[in-house]
Amino acid sequence: MKLNLTSLALAVFLPTAMFAQDSIMSSAGNYPNAYTSGSSNVSPFTQDSKRFNDWAISAGAGVPLMQSSDLTSLKEFGAGENLIGYSAYFSVDKAISHAFGLKLQYDRGETRQGFVNTKDHVASPNGDGARTQYDAISLLGDINFSNLMRRVDNKSPYRWALHGYAGAGTLAYRTYRQDAGPVYNQSMVTEVKPFKLGSLFGQAGAGLKYRATRSLDLEARGMYIVTGDDTFDGARSTTVNDNPSDNLINITLGATLNLGKHESHLFWHDPLQEMYYRAEVLEAKSQDVEVCKSGDADNDGVCDDWDRQLDTPEGARVDGAGVALDTDLDGVIDLYDKCVTVPGPVENNGCPTNGSSMVSDNTRVLEGIEFDFDSDRVLPSNTPILNNAVNYINSSDASYKVIGGTDTKGSAAYNQRLSERRANSVKNYLIQNGVTSNKLEAIGKGETDLKYPECNPATKCPEWKNRANRRVYFEAK
Repeated sequence: MKLNLTSLALAVFLPTAMFAQDSIMSSAGNYPNAYTSGSSNVSPFTQDSKRFNDWAISAGAGVPLMQSSDLTSLKEFGAGENLIGYSAYFSVDKAISHAFGLKLQYDRGETRQGFVNTKDHVASPNGDGARTQYDAISLLGDINFSNLMRRVDNKSPYRWALHGYAGAGTLAYRTYRQDAGPVYNQSMVTEVKPFKLGSLFGQAGAGLKYRATRSLDLEARGMYIVTGDDTFDGARSTTVNDNPSDNLINITLGATLNLGKHESHLFWHDPLQEMYYRAEVLEAKSQDVEVCKSGDADNDGVCDDWDRQLDTPEGARVDGAGVALDTDLDGVIDLYDKCVTVPGPVENNGCPTNGSSMVSDNTRVLEGIEFDFDSDRVLPSNTPILNNAVNYINSSDASYKVIGGTDTKGSAAYNQRLSERRANSVKNYLIQNGVTSNKLEAIGKGETDLKYPECNPATKCPEWKNRANRRVYFEAK
């Protein structure tokens, strides 16, 4: 081969790789970094987190035209014929970033050039003719110029994209020549096998793509192929205007099938457009959302299906079960309690009068301490109630019964032991947090003192009622 394509390949790929690295750099290293927005919520890109496809296959067919050679495909100066061959390609495509990808491509075709059509098996008295059958494998870089030039604040959908291609590979071909003369003659004059040092070639060009569907792109492409060989066209080496490289133009129409389960391919994926689309969809759906099919009778934000207190006073803060909050557990909800954090009697609007009045009612019960099924573990959700109980008990002169209960699942004997364990768990918590041990007595009542007696058997009630029966409460002695 007279043309050294090593320097050509470097000239094509090195700038492309350097140009593309700015697009892919942000996927490397820790977050946040110089290529991210700086948000601590940014997570590294992984195959599982991507929302686009990045693999595709392409195929197409077209017409190859010998252009820079001794024998050309188009007639010159009124002599010869317009000779048209055929070409086809198939490639496996990988998008590396929104603007750069790679193609492993196979090309096959036949060029026809000279002054006579070598396929009609007719003598050529007016001049030489040739045809070249070729096979080629190449690696192409793919630059999406439309994504490079697209403004980041452009929210409009786009279906056209301009791509640029360049690469190198190995070329194999067979050339058949028919010499001028009164008698038909045709023979193979050159054969180059693939994967040889002298069979390297390069090609570059551009394609205009149209996104027909989510998975299918259509493309018109033009490529300039540098064979690097002056025998490719089949002309004799003694020709006066012999060229060091026989080059051709390949014009094709093709299609790309985008592979994968996602809505868009990386070359078409627009995160900003996706954000606006999702916002529009959510806005449209929000107009038809029915939050509570069962209604919300007391308008406290908790649907009636899950509301354990259906007549919450207007303006009262509620917990997740729709029960009005009573921070100090004195029986006066926070809405009406003048002393929200200090327990006191109802008659005094929830504020204390003196130490004895807080325990004047010996039947007083402190509620809200519930347990998981078949468990005596004090839950984190119980600690605010228990901490208030510590203050309540320490501020009074009375002693208290710590009473454990269960639901009706399981045997009565097992439930009795479980209720005793629950009572002792709460008692131990209070003692560890400052309550004198002689002011507490742990008692288990099993399933005999249900908050909801109708839940016997447990299958007659919803879960929230059974959970309420799995409790510990206090009574003053």
